[in-house]
Amino acid sequence: MTLARCVLCCCLVLAGGSALAESVARIIVQHSPLAGFRYYDGKSLWQEIKVGDPLALVREPDNPHDGNAVRIEWNGRKLGYVPRRENAHLARQMDRGAAVEGRIMELHKYRNGRNRVSYEISVALK
Repeated sequence: MTLARCVLCCCLVLAGGSALAESVARIIVQHSPLAGFRYYDGKSLWQEIKVGDPLALVREPDNPHDGNAVRIEWNGRKLGYVPRRENAHLARQMDRGAAVEGRIMELHKYRNGRNRVSYEISVALK
């Protein structure tokens, strides 16, 4: 992104901006494969989920397996988690109230019958 475009986006956001400013005023902070997809609702939802679909990110600070756990949901259904090795920074941002959004970026169907979802997470620039 050029400096001029960055300044323009910041000005639009600060001025109350348009839909264009809102869509540009985010930064991608993570792009990863989803952890645990095969253990939750993923298999039954495989035919319904699509690239570009929004995902809900839900903090689970009381998760007995990982205090930094971030659950990923699609239309209220649990698909899995942000991988443990990648969730600490995101968990801190969410705990501070950052406006985070998730989206499905890739769907992979492997010959061995396993399916994999990759997602991205973005944070609103303030």
